[in-house]
Amino acid sequence: MRLILIGPPGVGKGTQSQLLVEHFAIPQVSTGDMLRAHKKDQTSLGKRAQETMDQGNLVPDDIILSMVEERLGEEDAAAGFILDGFPRTVPQGLGLNVILEQLGVAMDAVINIDVKEDVLLTRLTARRTCRKCGTVYNLVINPPRKPGVCDECGGTGLIQREDDQPATIQTRLAVYRRQTVPLLSYYNPTGLLAEVSGDGTVEEVFQRILAVLPASR
Repeated sequence: MRLILIGPPGVGKGTQSQLLVEHFAIPQVSTGDMLRAHKKDQTSLGKRAQETMDQGNLVPDDIILSMVEERLGEEDAAAGFILDGFPRTVPQGLGLNVILEQLGVAMDAVINIDVKEDVLLTRLTARRTCRKCGTVYNLVINPPRKPGVCDECGGTGLIQREDDQPATIQTRLAVYRRQTVPLLSYYNPTGLLAEVSGDGTVEEVFQRILAVLPASR
């Protein structure tokens, strides 16, 4: 199974990706994870990306696409993968098509998880991150089992990140509307796009995603 998850910040893409990883036994491919790995290993792509970010610029598509191409060519992605946070723009979608053609594979589905913006604002301002281990919770839809205590490490430093402040969230949503929403029009004619409501519990959303997927390959 080869999937793309699309949706605005706070819609639950990361949570659903993890459930899909477990269900299909395929890797989640995150550009954020790839960037961190390349920078840590001091690869040529990592160094180029770091130089760009040090100048205050976004990492250009050619570097991101090179990282994606390398990652999708690895053995664990041969049977499928979940793309979370990529592509973000139509040019990245076009670049992904070239990569898939070179690999001789095709996407099975593009899932757009949709939630109204007022709900997203409530969710995002309720997000908390463990200061110690980085585990992310949401006080509305995915709270820790014990209030204020991390399930994973037992830490009590659950904090609200700067990018989860209301003003920053509005900026992030505006960027999503401008850069990523056009992808929906790009993928719609392909027959791959499926719309799923992100309202409800994590399990309810997961079952909706499974219901719109084609038969597993």
